[in-house]
Amino acid sequence: MRYAETGYQLEIDLSRGNIERVETDPKLTELHLGGLGTNAKMLWDRVPPETDPFSPSNLLIFSTGLLCGTPAVGANRTIVTTYSPQTLLMGYSMMGGFFAPELKFAGYDKIIFRGKSPNLVYLWINNDKVEIRDASHLKGKGAVETAALIRQELKEPNAQVASIGLAGENRVYMASIEHGRSSASRLGLGAIMGDKGLKAIAVRGTKDINIARPAEYMQLCNDVLQYIKVRAPNLIPEVMPILAGLGSPQEMVHYDEKWHTENFMWGNARTRRKDFWNKEVEEKWKETQERVRTRLISCYNCPMKCGAIISIPGISTYMMKCFSKLTYTMAAYSDLEFGFRIAQRATEYGVDGFSTPQVMAFGLELYEAGILTDRDMAGMPSDNEGRFYWLLDRIVRREGIGDVLANGTYWAAEQIGKGAEAYAHNNIKKHEQLPLKLGMLNPIYFLMYCTGEKGNITQIEGNFPQAPFSTMELKEAFVKDWVQAPDDKFKKYVLDWEMRGERSMPFYPPVEACCEIVDWQEKMHHIDDALGLCAGLSSFPLKPPYHIHNLPAFISAATGMDMDEAGLTQIFNRNRNLVRAINVRRGLRRADEKPPEDHWKKRFPELEEKLLDGYYKFKGWDLQGIPTKETLQELDLAYVAEDLEQRGIIKNEQG
Repeated sequence: MRYAETGYQLEIDLSRGNIERVETDPKLTELHLGGLGTNAKMLWDRVPPETDPFSPSNLLIFSTGLLCGTPAVGANRTIVTTYSPQTLLMGYSMMGGFFAPELKFAGYDKIIFRGKSPNLVYLWINNDKVEIRDASHLKGKGAVETAALIRQELKEPNAQVASIGLAGENRVYMASIEHGRSSASRLGLGAIMGDKGLKAIAVRGTKDINIARPAEYMQLCNDVLQYIKVRAPNLIPEVMPILAGLGSPQEMVHYDEKWHTENFMWGNARTRRKDFWNKEVEEKWKETQERVRTRLISCYNCPMKCGAIISIPGISTYMMKCFSKLTYTMAAYSDLEFGFRIAQRATEYGVDGFSTPQVMAFGLELYEAGILTDRDMAGMPSDNEGRFYWLLDRIVRREGIGDVLANGTYWAAEQIGKGAEAYAHNNIKKHEQLPLKLGMLNPIYFLMYCTGEKGNITQIEGNFPQAPFSTMELKEAFVKDWVQAPDDKFKKYVLDWEMRGERSMPFYPPVEACCEIVDWQEKMHHIDDALGLCAGLSSFPLKPPYHIHNLPAFISAATGMDMDEAGLTQIFNRNRNLVRAINVRRGLRRADEKPPEDHWKKRFPELEEKLLDGYYKFKGWDLQGIPTKETLQELDLAYVAEDLEQRGIIKNEQG
């Protein structure tokens, strides 16, 4: 009997219309757990590195995490994996909501799509009955509308649906996969789904999941619930309100946007808007949010209400999560009412709420600079908000200049030329980032930005404070009950860290400590992405209920495997190095690992090189960021080392 997982996956060949139910190897669970780990293994084994993202040979994998569907609080993440059309590297994005547990209840841990359907289709999974159905009547429909129509068609209101909108159908590089409360938004996964002719996946499951030691497991789950009751209302002092508690950033709960409006340069605006936030704006935004926010909502089996149902007269009701509240507003330097309205259209189109506003602002900056002309923008309204609506429509339809902008700022700048490259300045690995404009280099964030495989800071940062506390009293209070810290030296880093002086940024924490902190935060995210845990209860917030000290007990009780911290750390390192190997086999090198040039006002090039050198050494990689043969062999990845060696990527020497 398999515990925690079903032991089966669906293999869908869209070119042939073939469906297979395949039993999986339990050894892969022992080596990689599930979710992102086993997705990476599959991508390495089955998709050659020279494969184009839009090739029929590219896989699109929907995976549940190992603990999804069990009573573990917040274990509900779907991990979607493919080769990204934007970065050309391994692309993966996490989707909350209810899809992953429902897929488990139907009897499957993964769905693997290959090939391309000659016609638009959707997949219907109803326990053991799986069929590919015609979706021609859904062509051009919005992502949210598609989900509703499919439920009506199936006469199954409880079906969980993941779908794309017009952006995915048209292979827009920022296309998302929408699922009601959540979405897999980053890295253009919706474009791959559309390229394969797959409009949606609908799933309904009514089966059970077996737990190896249920009484022990339920006690662990209850302990987490009790901890959340205590921790959630006790906010960490001196941390911005949306991050001071638990869950994903609590944008839909809180109203204070001072930090964002002063530090975010949405789009490609080069200056901070210190004049943008004041008491009058705050009151207006608060009124707007309270008026349109029908109620706060959660994902499957989670008490944290990080999202909200948004209802605005004259437009369809939709669901919103975390930073999406602000992205369009800040790109246009408009008000929150505009942000909520355009976000609804963008959700139906199915586009990433981080990249898309920046792409539109990028286009307008090029127009204002004379690089794009009236001919390029023929028909664009003269008012600010109208311009953004107009550009959004052109991008998702790939009409006119929208056909160029639909590929994201990096590729669009390359195609436009004439100096456009200087305006596409907020990318890492060809992917738009949260557009922060801060003062002093933060060495921990420098490393996370540079080396994170996902190329998305919110999926890298976490348990260590973003900045030092102002007083020793606050520092001591923080570390006193900091049971989540891997060991006591992390507490010392917090106690010694100063706002000003010798032990302040950018030269504190020291290089070795920065590497340890980043490695710890990566570890937590990779474990979450293998288990299917929401980062808002584990890797992302300060003092979360899940941490490196109790997660081995969860895995052991759920699966029956003998797991301890050392074993879990070994699995993390294996998964981390496998993802890195996939990307270096695709061409990733040190030159690609750099943050946006103006992310921090004051930079320290010599220190930055030392940080990268130190991090690579800490990880057991060479100075190009390539895992060494010895590192891979120690992690049971000898087959990876052999492949990289045969390709001349590993040369058995440093440098």
